[in-house]
Amino acid sequence: MKRRDKESLEFDELASYNVNRKDIQWFPGHMMKTLRIMEKEVKNVDVVIILLDARIPYSSMNPEIEKRIGNKPRIYIMNKRDLADPRITDKWIQYFKKKGMGAIAIDSKNGRNTKLIQNRISRELSDLMRRRQSRGIENMTVKAMMVGIPNVGKSTFINSLAGTQRAKAQDRPGVTRGKQWVTVGNLDLLDMPGVLWPKFENQNIASNLAFIGSIKDDVLDIETLAVSLIDEIKKIYPELLKERYKLSEDDLEADNYDILCNICRKRGMLLPGGVENTERCAIMLCDEFRASKMGRISLERPEDYE
Repeated sequence: MKRRDKESLEFDELASYNVNRKDIQWFPGHMMKTLRIMEKEVKNVDVVIILLDARIPYSSMNPEIEKRIGNKPRIYIMNKRDLADPRITDKWIQYFKKKGMGAIAIDSKNGRNTKLIQNRISRELSDLMRRRQSRGIENMTVKAMMVGIPNVGKSTFINSLAGTQRAKAQDRPGVTRGKQWVTVGNLDLLDMPGVLWPKFENQNIASNLAFIGSIKDDVLDIETLAVSLIDEIKKIYPELLKERYKLSEDDLEADNYDILCNICRKRGMLLPGGVENTERCAIMLCDEFRASKMGRISLERPEDYE
């Protein structure tokens, strides 16, 4: 398996680097700058909109963001619900309600949730709006900060709200590299770059972030990542794995790396001499998971965090 040489990475691009199956860390230098800007700018907004990934709601809650926004009113939005198991997403909504936090599950690509989100913002800021109206202020612009981990879909969400292409949106982490203001009706949105936290104490969380693409693949051993993903899906959605890659029950009893090799052969991903091209297969497997080609998969259940 290939490993990227640590010395070949630019220091200003990667402040923390350590990749193996049990220790994933990725904290580019610009993320610390983002956290500092966030701490400063949060004083100037009325509400914070926190985007989570519906497949990993717990893992996508950044403790560094929570610490910096303090007691500011917040709204949790579980994006990419179309990729997650709907039964599990409903459980997560109930989980947040029990915690007194509340959450909305959306698919920002279809643009159907715009009114729901705007109404939720209005409810969260009802006291503020009443105070403004009592002073004779009408149609006052609401300032909101949009935050989340890399690749959670912030730019797509903003474009959905605006109904036009206002922010950069690509399916890879790190596209938004600086703060930008976007106006949507009476809502001014400050879009912050995606940010992680300096050190992952829980490597299950780190793995989940890597699975959905919040950690750049080029700083990971992609084959190790794919093998770990096979292990995870085999435990919670074995039928989806079997169906997608034409595997038998006996196939799933094999070592996870052997399962990857088996998928290579079934997909015809072979090098000269019939050797399995496990790197190519690993990239394919991770991409298919992220595109929900295996099916709608949720990697976390709320009962694990009760």
